[in-house]
Amino acid sequence: MSKRLFVSVDLDGLGDAVAAVQDRFDGVSGLRLTDPEQAHVTLKFLGDTDPDRVGDIVGALETAVEASGVAPFEAEFGGLGVFPSLSYISVVWVGVRDGQGDAELTALHEAVENRTTALGFDPEEHDFTPHATIARMDHAGGKETVQNAVENENPDVGSLQVEEIRLKESELGPDGPTYRTVGSVSL
Repeated sequence: MSKRLFVSVDLDGLGDAVAAVQDRFDGVSGLRLTDPEQAHVTLKFLGDTDPDRVGDIVGALETAVEASGVAPFEAEFGGLGVFPSLSYISVVWVGVRDGQGDAELTALHEAVENRTTALGFDPEEHDFTPHATIARMDHAGGKETVQNAVENENPDVGSLQVEEIRLKESELGPDGPTYRTVGSVSL
């Protein structure tokens, strides 16, 4: 049976800070908050994958990390944003502060993208924006609340020492996805 896989940088230790940012959206109509303890930056979504390929993927990630030239670095998270736009919101996120890890995360993404597409995974269809999803919008009931927060607030989430990337499995359940690390590669 295939596994839903993705490559991430996890926001280890920042769950309480992510939850504090989410508090401003508590009870907003149409908004479904993510589990703050599972917050992460997705470097690459691989999708449904044969579990027999995990070893090859981890090998590709090792090559990607080496090719990226990225050593352990500090990333600072904060601010709010949405995808795809303020007029049509499907995802609410916290971002990476300019110059505080965005270049390293982008370099890692590009290297992972190159190595995973070489393995036959589909290329990304949009530009990479380093972010951690904090909520998904199911309908536009609370859209104005989200728009106001994104335009007028700039919350701090905190800093994180990034020392590895992880290959994660996502299991969809009635209460949302549960993530499990199936491989990791140190920077």
